Amino acid sequence: MKNTSFYIASRYLLAKKGSTAVTFITWLAAVAMLVAVAAMFIIISVFSGLEDLNQDLIANLHSDLTIKNTKGKTLSDIDKATKILAKNKEIAHFSKVIEEKAYVRYRENGDIANLRGVDSAYIFVNPINENIFYGTYPSFKYSNEVLMENKLDNRLTIPIGEGSEYATVLMPKPGTGIISKEEDIFTKREIFVSGVFPGNDQLDNTIISPIELVQELLNLPKNAAYEIVIKLHNPEKADEVKAELAQLLGGKYDIKTKKEENAAFWKMINTEKLFIYLIFMLVIFITTFNLAGAIIILQLDKKEQAKSLLSLGMNLKSLRNIYFYTGILIVFFGIVCGLLVGTAVCYLQINTGIFKAGSNTDLAFPVRVTFLNYVIVSATAAVFGVAIARIFSKVNKRHFKLN
Repeated sequence: MKNTSFYIASRYLLAKKGSTAVTFITWLAAVAMLVAVAAMFIIISVFSGLEDLNQDLIANLHSDLTIKNTKGKTLSDIDKATKILAKNKEIAHFSKVIEEKAYVRYRENGDIANLRGVDSAYIFVNPINENIFYGTYPSFKYSNEVLMENKLDNRLTIPIGEGSEYATVLMPKPGTGIISKEEDIFTKREIFVSGVFPGNDQLDNTIISPIELVQELLNLPKNAAYEIVIKLHNPEKADEVKAELAQLLGGKYDIKTKKEENAAFWKMINTEKLFIYLIFMLVIFITTFNLAGAIIILQLDKKEQAKSLLSLGMNLKSLRNIYFYTGILIVFFGIVCGLLVGTAVCYLQINTGIFKAGSNTDLAFPVRVTFLNYVIVSATAAVFGVAIARIFSKVNKRHFKLN
Protein backbone atom coordinates (compact mmCIF):
# COMPACT_ATOMS: atom_id res chain seq x y z
CA MET A 1 0.00 0.00 0.00
CA LYS A 2 1.30 3.41 -0.95
CA ASN A 3 2.54 5.61 1.89
CA THR A 4 -0.24 8.20 2.00
CA SER A 5 1.73 10.74 4.05
CA PHE A 6 4.70 10.61 1.68
CA TYR A 7 2.47 10.89 -1.39
CA ILE A 8 0.69 13.97 -0.01
CA ALA A 9 4.07 15.48 1.00
CA SER A 10 5.40 15.08 -2.54
CA ARG A 11 2.25 16.74 -3.89
CA TYR A 12 2.66 19.61 -1.42
CA LEU A 13 6.21 20.15 -2.61
CA LEU A 14 5.62 19.89 -6.36
CA ALA A 15 2.06 21.11 -6.78
CA LYS A 16 1.08 24.77 -6.77
CA LYS A 17 0.66 26.15 -3.26
CA GLY A 18 -2.21 28.21 -1.96
CA SER A 19 -0.24 31.43 -2.38
CA THR A 20 2.85 32.64 -4.22
CA ALA A 21 4.49 33.51 -0.89
CA VAL A 22 4.28 29.93 0.34
CA THR A 23 5.76 28.64 -2.91
CA PHE A 24 8.58 31.19 -2.69
CA ILE A 25 9.42 30.35 0.94
CA THR A 26 9.40 26.61 0.22
CA TRP A 27 11.77 26.83 -2.72
CA LEU A 28 13.87 29.45 -0.95
CA ALA A 29 14.54 26.84 1.75
CA ALA A 30 15.48 24.27 -0.92
CA VAL A 31 17.81 26.68 -2.78
CA ALA A 32 19.41 27.84 0.49
CA MET A 33 20.19 24.21 1.36
CA LEU A 34 21.56 23.69 -2.17
CA VAL A 35 23.92 26.69 -1.90
CA ALA A 36 25.15 25.75 1.59
CA VAL A 37 25.83 22.14 0.59
CA ALA A 38 27.60 23.18 -2.62
CA ALA A 39 29.77 25.73 -0.78
CA MET A 40 30.73 23.25 1.93
CA PHE A 41 31.60 20.58 -0.63
CA ILE A 42 33.75 22.99 -2.68
CA ILE A 43 35.67 24.30 0.34
CA ILE A 44 36.35 20.82 1.73
CA SER A 45 37.49 19.67 -1.73
CA VAL A 46 39.85 22.66 -1.90
CA PHE A 47 41.35 21.69 1.47
CA SER A 48 41.78 18.13 0.18
CA GLY A 49 43.64 19.60 -2.78
CA LEU A 50 45.78 21.72 -0.45
CA GLU A 51 46.75 18.55 1.43
CA ASP A 52 48.00 17.03 -1.84
CA LEU A 53 49.82 20.24 -2.74
CA ASN A 54 51.54 20.40 0.63
CA GLN A 55 52.53 16.74 0.35
CA ASP A 56 54.11 17.47 -3.02
CA LEU A 57 55.91 20.53 -1.66
CA ILE A 58 57.54 18.63 1.19
CA ALA A 59 58.00 15.35 -0.70
CA ASN A 60 61.61 16.24 -1.54
CA LEU A 61 62.36 17.80 1.84
CA HIS A 62 61.85 14.87 4.16
CA SER A 63 62.80 11.25 3.75
CA ASP A 64 60.65 8.20 4.50
CA LEU A 65 62.68 7.59 7.67
CA THR A 66 65.16 9.75 9.60
CA ILE A 67 67.64 8.42 12.15
CA LYS A 68 69.13 10.73 14.79
CA ASN A 69 70.99 10.26 18.02
CA THR A 70 68.94 10.31 21.22
CA LYS A 71 71.73 12.13 23.09
CA GLY A 72 73.91 14.70 21.41
CA LYS A 73 74.12 15.58 17.73
CA THR A 74 76.72 13.20 16.28
CA LEU A 75 75.54 9.66 15.55
CA SER A 76 77.41 7.04 17.56
CA ASP A 77 78.55 3.71 16.06
CA ILE A 78 77.68 5.03 12.61
CA ASP A 79 79.59 2.27 10.79
CA LYS A 80 77.53 -0.40 12.56
CA ALA A 81 74.33 1.47 11.77
CA THR A 82 75.13 1.80 8.07
CA LYS A 83 75.89 -1.94 7.82
CA ILE A 84 72.47 -2.75 9.32
CA LEU A 85 70.79 -0.36 6.90
CA ALA A 86 72.64 -1.83 3.91
CA LYS A 87 71.34 -5.32 4.74
CA ASN A 88 67.68 -4.27 4.99
CA LYS A 89 65.88 -5.21 1.77
CA GLU A 90 63.11 -2.64 2.31
CA ILE A 91 65.61 0.25 2.15
CA ALA A 92 66.28 1.57 -1.35
CA HIS A 93 68.82 4.28 -0.47
CA PHE A 94 70.18 6.10 2.56
CA SER A 95 72.35 9.17 2.99
CA LYS A 96 74.35 10.80 5.79
CA VAL A 97 73.56 14.44 6.63
CA ILE A 98 75.01 17.18 8.84
CA GLU A 99 73.12 20.46 9.24
CA GLU A 100 74.33 23.52 11.15
CA LYS A 101 73.95 27.29 11.16
CA ALA A 102 76.72 29.19 9.41
CA TYR A 103 77.53 32.73 8.31
CA VAL A 104 77.98 33.34 4.59
CA ARG A 105 79.81 36.41 3.34
CA TYR A 106 80.33 37.79 -0.15
CA ARG A 107 82.06 41.15 -0.46
CA GLU A 108 80.03 43.60 1.69
CA ASN A 109 77.02 41.29 1.99
CA GLY A 110 76.48 38.64 4.64
CA ASP A 111 73.71 36.47 6.03
CA ILE A 112 73.07 33.51 8.34
CA ALA A 113 72.31 30.27 6.51
CA ASN A 114 71.42 26.65 7.21
CA LEU A 115 74.39 24.71 5.90
CA ARG A 116 73.27 21.18 5.05
CA GLY A 117 76.11 18.83 4.28
CA VAL A 118 75.08 15.70 2.35
CA ASP A 119 76.81 12.82 0.63
CA SER A 120 76.47 11.92 -3.05
CA ALA A 121 73.57 9.51 -2.34
CA TYR A 122 71.35 12.32 -1.02
CA ILE A 123 69.60 12.94 -4.34
CA PHE A 124 68.36 9.33 -4.36
CA VAL A 125 66.63 9.95 -1.03
CA ASN A 126 65.49 13.56 -1.55
CA PRO A 127 65.77 14.41 -5.27
CA ILE A 128 66.35 18.13 -4.81
CA ASN A 129 68.42 18.09 -8.01
CA GLU A 130 65.12 17.94 -9.93
CA ASN A 131 64.22 21.45 -8.73
CA ILE A 132 67.32 23.36 -9.83
CA PHE A 133 66.28 26.91 -10.70
CA TYR A 134 69.54 27.94 -12.35
CA GLY A 135 72.95 26.29 -12.77
CA THR A 136 73.76 22.69 -11.84
CA TYR A 137 73.74 20.40 -8.82
CA PRO A 138 77.19 20.04 -7.18
CA SER A 139 79.37 17.40 -8.83
CA PHE A 140 80.90 16.36 -5.47
CA LYS A 141 84.37 16.45 -7.05
CA TYR A 142 85.19 19.37 -4.78
CA SER A 143 84.06 19.80 -1.18
CA ASN A 144 83.44 23.56 -1.59
CA GLU A 145 80.98 23.30 -4.51
CA VAL A 146 77.50 24.16 -3.18
CA LEU A 147 73.86 24.63 -4.15
CA MET A 148 72.19 27.74 -2.70
CA GLU A 149 68.58 28.73 -2.07
CA ASN A 150 67.50 31.38 -4.57
CA LYS A 151 66.42 34.18 -2.20
CA LEU A 152 69.57 33.81 -0.12
CA ASP A 153 71.70 34.02 -3.26
CA ASN A 154 69.81 37.14 -4.41
CA ARG A 155 70.45 38.87 -1.08
CA LEU A 156 74.14 38.06 -1.21
CA THR A 157 74.39 38.73 -4.99
CA ILE A 158 76.76 35.78 -5.49
CA PRO A 159 77.51 34.96 -9.16
CA ILE A 160 76.56 31.45 -10.32
CA GLY A 161 78.48 29.02 -12.48
CA GLU A 162 81.94 28.77 -13.98
CA GLY A 163 84.24 31.75 -13.68
CA SER A 164 82.29 33.22 -10.77
CA GLU A 165 83.97 34.48 -7.63
CA TYR A 166 84.14 32.62 -4.33
CA ALA A 167 82.08 33.43 -1.27
CA THR A 168 83.15 32.66 2.29
CA VAL A 169 81.35 30.48 4.82
CA LEU A 170 82.24 30.89 8.50
CA MET A 171 81.48 28.46 11.35
CA PRO A 172 81.99 29.44 15.02
CA LYS A 173 84.75 27.51 16.78
CA PRO A 174 84.05 25.79 20.10
CA GLY A 175 86.27 26.40 23.09
CA THR A 176 87.51 29.18 25.36
CA GLY A 177 90.45 31.54 25.42
CA ILE A 178 91.55 35.02 24.46
CA ILE A 179 90.28 36.26 21.08
CA SER A 180 92.79 38.35 19.18
CA LYS A 181 91.73 37.91 15.56
CA GLU A 182 88.84 36.57 13.42
CA GLU A 183 90.56 33.19 12.96
CA ASP A 184 90.20 32.60 16.71
CA ILE A 185 86.41 32.80 16.44
CA PHE A 186 85.56 31.19 13.08
CA THR A 187 86.64 28.35 10.85
CA LYS A 188 86.49 29.69 7.29
CA ARG A 189 86.19 28.04 3.89
CA GLU A 190 85.68 29.51 0.44
CA ILE A 191 82.67 28.16 -1.46
CA PHE A 192 81.73 28.10 -5.12
CA VAL A 193 77.99 28.30 -5.94
CA SER A 194 77.24 25.93 -8.84
CA GLY A 195 73.46 26.48 -8.87
CA VAL A 196 70.40 27.76 -7.06
CA PHE A 197 67.07 26.15 -6.20
CA PRO A 198 63.69 27.68 -5.32
CA GLY A 199 63.12 27.88 -1.59
CA ASN A 200 60.02 27.51 0.55
CA ASP A 201 59.09 27.84 4.22
CA GLN A 202 61.26 24.85 5.18
CA LEU A 203 64.23 25.50 2.89
CA ASP A 204 64.69 29.26 3.16
CA ASN A 205 68.34 30.33 3.65
CA THR A 206 69.57 26.79 2.97
CA ILE A 207 72.85 25.79 1.36
CA ILE A 208 73.35 22.21 0.14
CA SER A 209 77.02 21.21 0.21
CA PRO A 210 79.13 18.05 0.22
CA ILE A 211 79.25 16.64 3.74
CA GLU A 212 83.05 16.94 3.73
CA LEU A 213 82.78 20.75 3.82
CA VAL A 214 80.71 20.73 7.02
CA GLN A 215 82.96 18.08 8.58
CA GLU A 216 85.97 20.33 7.95
CA LEU A 217 84.20 23.39 9.37
CA LEU A 218 83.14 21.48 12.51
CA ASN A 219 86.39 19.53 12.79
CA LEU A 220 84.53 16.19 12.69
CA PRO A 221 85.81 12.76 11.53
CA LYS A 222 85.27 11.81 7.88
CA ASN A 223 82.49 9.31 8.61
CA ALA A 224 80.65 11.57 11.09
CA ALA A 225 77.00 12.56 10.58
CA TYR A 226 74.15 14.12 12.56
CA GLU A 227 71.46 12.03 10.92
CA ILE A 228 70.80 9.37 8.31
CA VAL A 229 67.91 9.84 5.92
CA ILE A 230 66.32 6.78 4.31
CA LYS A 231 64.33 6.12 1.13
CA LEU A 232 62.15 2.99 1.17
CA HIS A 233 61.05 0.85 -1.74
CA ASN A 234 57.52 1.05 -0.35
CA PRO A 235 56.87 4.18 1.77
CA GLU A 236 53.67 2.62 3.13
CA LYS A 237 55.82 0.20 5.14
CA ALA A 238 57.55 3.04 7.01
CA ASP A 239 56.11 2.11 10.41
CA GLU A 240 57.00 -1.55 9.91
CA VAL A 241 60.59 -0.79 8.89
CA LYS A 242 60.90 1.72 11.75
CA ALA A 243 59.96 -0.96 14.29
CA GLU A 244 62.44 -3.41 12.78
CA LEU A 245 65.30 -0.90 12.76
CA ALA A 246 64.53 0.21 16.30
CA GLN A 247 64.99 -3.38 17.45
CA LEU A 248 68.25 -3.83 15.53
CA LEU A 249 69.83 -0.45 16.28
CA GLY A 250 68.85 -0.20 19.93
CA GLY A 251 67.61 2.65 22.08
CA LYS A 252 70.43 5.10 21.39
CA TYR A 253 68.89 6.06 18.04
CA ASP A 254 65.72 8.10 17.48
CA ILE A 255 63.88 6.96 14.33
CA LYS A 256 61.04 9.03 12.87
CA THR A 257 58.79 8.60 9.85
CA LYS A 258 58.01 11.42 7.43
CA LYS A 259 54.65 11.99 9.12
CA GLU A 260 56.31 12.23 12.54
CA GLU A 261 58.92 14.66 11.23
CA ASN A 262 56.10 16.90 9.99
CA ALA A 263 53.71 16.32 12.90
CA ALA A 264 53.37 20.03 13.74
CA PHE A 265 52.80 20.94 10.08
CA TRP A 266 50.03 18.37 9.58
CA LYS A 267 48.46 19.28 12.91
CA MET A 268 48.16 22.85 11.68
CA ILE A 269 46.60 21.74 8.37
CA ASN A 270 44.12 19.43 10.10
CA THR A 271 43.21 22.12 12.65
CA GLU A 272 42.46 24.59 9.86
CA LYS A 273 40.35 21.98 8.08
CA LEU A 274 38.44 21.25 11.28
CA PHE A 275 37.66 24.93 11.86
CA ILE A 276 36.48 25.33 8.27
CA TYR A 277 34.24 22.29 8.73
CA LEU A 278 32.80 23.71 11.97
CA ILE A 279 32.13 27.06 10.31
CA PHE A 280 30.24 25.47 7.42
CA MET A 281 28.44 23.14 9.81
CA LEU A 282 27.16 26.30 11.51
CA VAL A 283 26.20 27.75 8.11
CA ILE A 284 24.17 24.64 7.27
CA PHE A 285 22.59 24.69 10.73
CA ILE A 286 21.47 28.31 10.22
CA THR A 287 20.28 27.48 6.70
CA THR A 288 18.00 24.74 8.02
CA PHE A 289 15.93 27.39 9.82
CA ASN A 290 14.67 28.36 6.37
CA LEU A 291 13.37 24.81 6.30
CA ALA A 292 11.66 25.35 9.66
CA GLY A 293 9.96 28.47 8.32
CA ALA A 294 8.82 26.65 5.19
CA ILE A 295 7.25 23.83 7.24
CA ILE A 296 5.44 26.26 9.58
CA ILE A 297 4.11 28.35 6.66
CA LEU A 298 3.02 25.16 4.88
CA GLN A 299 1.09 24.05 7.97
CA LEU A 300 -0.76 27.36 8.09
CA ASP A 301 -1.43 27.32 4.35
CA LYS A 302 -2.80 23.75 4.43
CA LYS A 303 -4.79 24.16 7.64
CA GLU A 304 -8.20 23.59 6.03
CA GLN A 305 -6.92 20.59 4.06
CA ALA A 306 -5.51 19.12 7.27
CA LYS A 307 -8.93 19.37 8.88
CA SER A 308 -10.41 17.51 5.94
CA LEU A 309 -7.83 14.75 6.24
CA LEU A 310 -8.52 14.40 9.95
CA SER A 311 -12.26 14.19 9.29
CA LEU A 312 -11.58 11.37 6.81
CA GLY A 313 -9.87 9.35 9.55
CA MET A 314 -6.17 10.33 9.32
CA ASN A 315 -4.51 10.43 12.73
CA LEU A 316 -2.24 13.21 14.00
CA LYS A 317 0.89 11.09 13.59
CA SER A 318 0.21 10.59 9.87
CA LEU A 319 -0.58 14.28 9.50
CA ARG A 320 2.69 15.16 11.17
CA ASN A 321 4.53 12.79 8.81
CA ILE A 322 3.19 14.79 5.85
CA TYR A 323 5.09 17.88 6.98
CA PHE A 324 8.07 15.80 8.07
CA TYR A 325 8.33 14.13 4.65
CA THR A 326 7.96 17.51 2.97
CA GLY A 327 10.97 18.73 4.95
CA ILE A 328 12.90 15.57 4.08
CA LEU A 329 12.20 16.08 0.38
CA ILE A 330 13.45 19.67 0.58
CA VAL A 331 16.62 18.49 2.34
CA PHE A 332 17.11 15.68 -0.20
CA PHE A 333 16.72 18.12 -3.09
CA GLY A 334 19.23 20.51 -1.50
CA ILE A 335 21.81 17.77 -0.84
CA VAL A 336 21.61 16.11 -4.27
CA CYS A 337 21.54 19.33 -6.30
CA GLY A 338 24.14 20.95 -4.03
CA LEU A 339 26.55 18.04 -4.51
CA LEU A 340 25.95 18.13 -8.27
CA VAL A 341 26.67 21.87 -8.42
CA GLY A 342 29.71 21.51 -6.12
CA THR A 343 31.08 18.63 -8.19
CA ALA A 344 30.62 20.61 -11.44
CA VAL A 345 32.47 23.62 -9.99
CA CYS A 346 35.29 21.39 -8.67
CA TYR A 347 35.84 19.65 -12.00
CA LEU A 348 35.67 23.01 -13.78
CA GLN A 349 38.50 24.19 -11.52
CA ILE A 350 40.48 20.95 -11.99
CA ASN A 351 40.25 21.16 -15.80
CA THR A 352 40.61 24.92 -16.30
CA GLY A 353 42.20 26.36 -13.14
CA ILE A 354 39.97 29.40 -13.56
CA PHE A 355 40.17 30.43 -9.89
CA LYS A 356 43.67 31.59 -8.89
CA ALA A 357 45.21 31.57 -5.42
CA GLY A 358 46.06 35.27 -5.72
CA SER A 359 45.90 38.24 -8.06
CA ASN A 360 49.63 38.16 -8.80
CA THR A 361 50.08 34.42 -9.24
CA ASP A 362 49.30 31.77 -11.83
CA LEU A 363 48.82 29.13 -9.13
CA ALA A 364 45.26 27.82 -9.34
CA PHE A 365 43.42 26.68 -6.23
CA PRO A 366 44.11 22.94 -5.92
CA VAL A 367 41.01 20.72 -5.74
CA ARG A 368 40.60 17.01 -5.01
CA VAL A 369 37.19 15.34 -5.12
CA THR A 370 36.94 12.31 -2.82
CA PHE A 371 34.16 9.97 -1.76
CA LEU A 372 34.76 10.94 1.86
CA ASN A 373 33.91 14.56 1.05
CA TYR A 374 30.53 13.44 -0.31
CA VAL A 375 29.88 11.46 2.87
CA ILE A 376 30.89 14.32 5.22
CA VAL A 377 28.79 16.97 3.48
CA SER A 378 25.75 14.71 2.98
CA ALA A 379 25.80 13.47 6.57
CA THR A 380 26.14 16.99 8.00
CA ALA A 381 23.26 18.40 5.96
CA ALA A 382 21.09 15.32 6.51
CA VAL A 383 21.52 15.31 10.31
CA PHE A 384 20.53 18.97 10.70
CA GLY A 385 17.82 18.77 8.04
CA VAL A 386 16.15 15.67 9.48
CA ALA A 387 16.34 17.06 13.03
CA ILE A 388 14.75 20.40 12.06
CA ALA A 389 12.08 18.69 9.94
CA ARG A 390 11.17 16.37 12.82
CA ILE A 391 11.03 19.17 15.42
CA PHE A 392 8.97 21.64 13.38
CA SER A 393 6.61 19.10 11.84
CA LYS A 394 4.85 18.76 15.19
CA VAL A 395 1.11 19.33 14.84
CA ASN A 396 -0.72 21.44 17.42
CA LYS A 397 -4.10 19.82 18.08
CA ARG A 398 -5.75 23.16 18.84
CA HIS A 399 -5.17 24.35 15.27
CA PHE A 400 -7.05 21.41 13.78
CA LYS A 401 -10.15 21.07 15.93
CA LEU A 402 -13.08 19.90 13.87
CA ASN A 403 -16.20 22.06 13.87
